[in-house]
Amino acid sequence: MNAVVYKGEKEVAVEEVDEPELQHPNDIVVDITTSCICGSDLHMYEGRTAAEPGIVFGHENMGIVEQVGDGVDTLEEGDRVVMPFNVACGFCENCEDGYTGFCTNVNPGFAGGAYGYVAMGPYKGGQAEKLRVPYADFNALKLPEGDQHEQSFALLADIFPTGWHGTELANLKPGDSVAIFGAGPVGLMAAYSAKIKGAAEIYSVDRVPSRLELAEEHCDAHAINFEEGDPVEQIIDQHGGEVDKGVDAVGYQAIDPETDPGSDAYDPARENPAVVLNQLIKTVRPTGQLGIPGLYVPSDPGAPDEMAAQGRLGIDFGKLFEKGQKLGTGQCNVKQYNRELRDLIIEGRADPSWVVSHEVGLDEAPEMYERFDKREEGVTKVLLKP
Repeated sequence: MNAVVYKGEKEVAVEEVDEPELQHPNDIVVDITTSCICGSDLHMYEGRTAAEPGIVFGHENMGIVEQVGDGVDTLEEGDRVVMPFNVACGFCENCEDGYTGFCTNVNPGFAGGAYGYVAMGPYKGGQAEKLRVPYADFNALKLPEGDQHEQSFALLADIFPTGWHGTELANLKPGDSVAIFGAGPVGLMAAYSAKIKGAAEIYSVDRVPSRLELAEEHCDAHAINFEEGDPVEQIIDQHGGEVDKGVDAVGYQAIDPETDPGSDAYDPARENPAVVLNQLIKTVRPTGQLGIPGLYVPSDPGAPDEMAAQGRLGIDFGKLFEKGQKLGTGQCNVKQYNRELRDLIIEGRADPSWVVSHEVGLDEAPEMYERFDKREEGVTKVLLKP
């Protein structure tokens, strides 16, 4: 079968690989109908992780069940399913407590597993024609038959729940004001989640005009372009003070607005991995809460300085302490949210498909990785169709 294979820094290729097989009675094999390119994939693509050539990418996957292991009870051939990016067992202490992003059984020596991602276990990704799903009764969410809501359902694998998770980490309540840094796919979904939850005011911070336009149009957000001035000052001026809550949907590759802007293309020389966290500390009111679903790593081969290369950041902790703020961090436990978000989509109360900018064949993956990596105008979320 064909799959998107990592070849090295800023290079992927569509190559023929072995088809997945059932390895355990609790496995299923899924015929992939849609897989997504994620901003997290770019960290590997850019050589900013320990990923080695040969990884089959793809942790946002949905499709039709093709094979069913003898131990699977709730799924049948022909079922339409979407998989959380988390691979989880369902019975360890963390899974029982709902923390499926930190399963202690699926990836020995590490809390958490995922498809097609460095250090996240032996699970091949779904940017391919087929995918093996372990612990399938637990990990596969059934969807209505047919092809309705295909784009929206595909986003249940990661970005819609992860955006929702960001607002949960920030303890966002109806009537709250919130600043969301980053208007990539997760940031846009965080803003959309804030709107669904009844936030009074939403501020979306980015530098890409098309992304900010989406936040305005679909999330009723105030667009804050950090290339046009200090985003903290812009938000406080518009709001009339600090906001209640904040979300970091950027992570460790954040751009420092105080550096000189170069071309319209993304420039790694402008990175400051602590800048968004410090901006949020300034933007959020005393005793407010920060949700941090943006990815941070314990080591970064491409970091701007030696401290950041070790995952150590210059955070204004004294100011955080002085303001009595709380932090919520960590990757999304998708299963906490994906069922209720699925039902919101089915009932027409949510439709996150507006974030999708491109839907292309698997053969176009190398080109779309390059365009997404450049943060090209108009490229927000790419869906691959094997």
